Amino acid sequence: MTTRAHALPRQNNLRRAIAAAAARLIAEEGVEDYAFAKRKAARQMGLTEAESLPTNAEVEEALQEHLAIYQDDDHHERLFALRTAAAEVMHILEPFKPYLTGTVLNGTAGAYSSVELEIYTDSAKDVEIFLLGTTLRYEHKEVRRGGHDVPEAILEFDYDGAPMRLSIFDRIAERNPRKPGPGGTSERARIEAVEALLSGDI
Repeated sequence: MTTRAHALPRQNNLRRAIAAAAARLIAEEGVEDYAFAKRKAARQMGLTEAESLPTNAEVEEALQEHLAIYQDDDHHERLFALRTAAAEVMHILEPFKPYLTGTVLNGTAGAYSSVELEIYTDSAKDVEIFLLGTTLRYEHKEVRRGGHDVPEAILEFDYDGAPMRLSIFDRIAERNPRKPGPGGTSERARIEAVEALLSGDI
C-alpha cells in the first residue's frame, strides 16, 4: 500500500522531470507558453495532465539550469541583441512608458523568443495612431476577451531582425497584481532598467 510519505518523493521527482522536459521544449523548440510546454512535456512522458504539473517558477529554474549547461556564446549574443532592440523600440514608444517583460528580460530567451513589451494606456487606438507615424509596421493578433488583465490589443512586428510582441492594456490593469505571462514571469522593467542590464550595471 502506497503511503502519502512514499507518494510525495515520487510526485516531486515527476514534477522535476516534467519541468526539465518543458525547459528543453522552451529552449530548443521555441515554445514560449509555459503552460503549453508543461502539458506537452507531460504527454511526451506518457503522463496525464491530472498528474501534478510543476509551477512556472519550477520550469523557469529548470530552464536556467538547462541554459547554464547548454548555452553558448550565441545565446549571450542573441540575448544582448534582443535587449538592444527592446531598448530602441522602448525609446520610440517612450510617450507611452512601455515595459519589457518575458524571457528577454529574465535572460531565458531561446532562439525563437520574441521581445515582449507592454503598454498601459487609456486607448489602444492612440498607440496604433502613434505607430502610423513611425517606421514600425505591425500586424494585429487575436485577443481573447475578459478582464483588465487581458490586453485590449496585441501587435506584432519585426525590428532590426528581432520579433516584437506589444501588448496594450487598459491603464487600470497597471495597478493590479500581475499574472505570469506566457513566458512564466510577472516581472517587468522600464527603459532605465533595460539599459542598466545592457551596460552590466544589474
